[in-house]
Formats: sequence, C-alpha cells, structure tokens
Amino acid sequence: MSPSMKETSLETMEKKGEDVNGIMKKEQDKLFDPSEAPPFRINDIRAAIPKHCWVKNPWRSMSYVFRDAIVISALLAAALYFRSWFFWPFYWVAQGTMFWAVFVLGHDCGHGSFSDNPILNNVMGHILHSTILVPYHGWRISHRTHHQNHGNVEKDESWVPMSEDLYNSLSSRTKFLRFKIPFPLFAYPVYLWHRSPGKTGSHFNPYSNLFAPQERKHIMTSTTCWIAMVVFLVYLSSVIGPSMTFKLYGVPYLIFVAWLDVVTYLHHHGYEEKLPWYRGKEWSYLRGGLTTIDRDYGIFNGIHHDIGTHVIHHLFPQIPHYHLVEATKAAKPVIGKYYREPKKSGPIPFHLIENLVSSMKQDHYVSNSGEIVFYQTDPNLFSPPKSA
Repeated sequence: MSPSMKETSLETMEKKGEDVNGIMKKEQDKLFDPSEAPPFRINDIRAAIPKHCWVKNPWRSMSYVFRDAIVISALLAAALYFRSWFFWPFYWVAQGTMFWAVFVLGHDCGHGSFSDNPILNNVMGHILHSTILVPYHGWRISHRTHHQNHGNVEKDESWVPMSEDLYNSLSSRTKFLRFKIPFPLFAYPVYLWHRSPGKTGSHFNPYSNLFAPQERKHIMTSTTCWIAMVVFLVYLSSVIGPSMTFKLYGVPYLIFVAWLDVVTYLHHHGYEEKLPWYRGKEWSYLRGGLTTIDRDYGIFNGIHHDIGTHVIHHLFPQIPHYHLVEATKAAKPVIGKYYREPKKSGPIPFHLIENLVSSMKQDHYVSNSGEIVFYQTDPNLFSPPKSA
C-alpha cells in the first residue's frame, strides 16, 4: 500500500470514528432527562465562579448609564434634525432598543447588582425605569418573586404556565390575545396593571396582594414617579404636539415593550426540546433556575448588557451584567448537560423568530396535576369555528 493510500485510509477511519462519536453523543443527549434532579449543588456552581465576578463597581455601572444616555440623546438630536420619513424607522428601532437597554440597567438596580449601595440602586432605578414608564419598586418586588420561584407553576410570576383548567376557563378572545403574534409582544403594560391570567393585583396599587404592608410606601414612591413622567409627556405633547411626541417617544416605547416581552418570554420558553416546570416537593431553587435558557442576540448582546446570558443571572442575580459571560463560562463544566448552549446568532437574531412562533403555537398549558409537568398544545386554538 502506497503512503498516500495509507493516509487516505487513516483519514477515512478518523472520520468514521468522529461520526460514531457524534452519533453516540446524540443518543446520549436523547437519553438525558432535564427534569432529573442534578447531581451537583448550587454551591458547586458558586465555587466555580471567579471571586472577582461578584464584585460590583458603581463607577463601571454608571459608565453604562452615561453611555446609554449619550446614545439616546444623539438619536433624539438626529431625529429632530432630519425630521424625515427616511430616518424615522431607523430612529424608532434604535431608540426603542436603547429604551430596552435602559430597562436592563434599572433591572440591575432592582437586583442590587448595580452597586452595594441600596440608596444609589434605588435612586438610579427610579430614574432609569420611570423614564420608560416602569414603576420601579412595583416591578422590583414582583420580579424578585419571579426569581425566588422560577420554574414553579404555582408561584412563578413571569410568563408562568397556565393549568389546563385555567386555560379552558379563558375566553376565546383572551386566548387569541395571549398566543397570537403580534399581540403577546405588547403584553407588558397590561401585565403591569392587571398581572397574568389567574392572578390579581396591580404594580401601581400599594394595597395590591403583590406587596407586603411594609412595602406600600415604596410602591407609592414609584407610582408617584411614574405619574410624574406621564405628566411630563402630556406637557411635552402640548408643546411639540401629540404627533411629534408619539414619533419621538411613543413608537420607541412600543419597540421597547416588544423587546422586553420577546426576551423575557424566550428566556423561559421556545427551546427545541420540552423543558420541565415544577410543583410541590419536586421544585427547588436550583432545578427551577436550570430550566432558564441562554440566548444569543448577535450585535445586540453588548447593547442590551448581555441580558441573554440568563441561566447564571437567574441563579445568582447579584452578579453584575458585565461579569455574566465570564461567570457562565466558568460554571458550564459544573452544570454540564443542564446548560443548553445557545444557538449562535448572525448579526441580527432572526433565528429566534422561529423559536418564538413555534412556542406560541405549541406551549399553551400544563396538566392540572403532577409535580413535574411539561407544556401541552391545544390543537384547536387557532382553528376556525365549526359551522352548525
């Protein structure tokens, strides 16, 4: 046998070996049950994360605030300068994306990952969130509930699955608005006022069952700040006109809401395989957190402060956003198969549209009973009504 034939034979064997290994890995992945209790503890993950990832630098946090404020101001100045329909679409998408970035910084304030100073966190949180019509403390407290109960069918707060009975009790109109795109992309303002189906209360009402009695003064403060922003927008509208106010602020606000709803939904839904939700004794903080999903948003990763790096954020919300990527890299060897590597995005994350649409078509409710449940599909949800 000639040397060239030997080399070809070796290459063929290597390729076959790679194919066999790939097939074995796929088979092993099929056998993996994500609902099984993990063989590691949350402290094992914590120990793998470098110590400096836990350090909060208020100056660095403020630098991101200044960066976003400069970009928002520049976009606003450009819109006022051009005032042309060729520029408006770009402005709306860009400014709406920046509103979303501002929300993420306020989100860090709510978690206390902005700084170690609660006063600075709350002051900046109110400034950042009030400007985009989010009641800071109302959101902060309900979001804390979401993190403390992530993956729990009965106690979670954000995009929580409905039981089959609750789902069947909803009107056709409510189901349509909940699952038919584009309506779910603009659900957030409704959620702030009325919460999700099956839940009661408002993020603006200090006497809502969302809040403990000692938290009422915080809700009053946030609601007052929200009202002040609404008053400012009404005044602005009287000065520059409702149409211009809608162009400069209203449309970007709607883009921001769409960003928020899409990102928060896809962090807990839309994975290629069904992921578990828990009740009762099967739920734990670790198991619930491991059902969250990291996403790659392409060029937007840095713009919206790496919010797509979500698994480690959910387990350890005290870690500042600028350390999440490094912390995730360090934690992955411990988490193993319970970590789902995000699909690599191009510059624009068009691939996530398929995940969103597919999930809205399939993930409708969970069983009324059982401590480990998976989403089920209503095959008749979008079917035309049968004629008599």
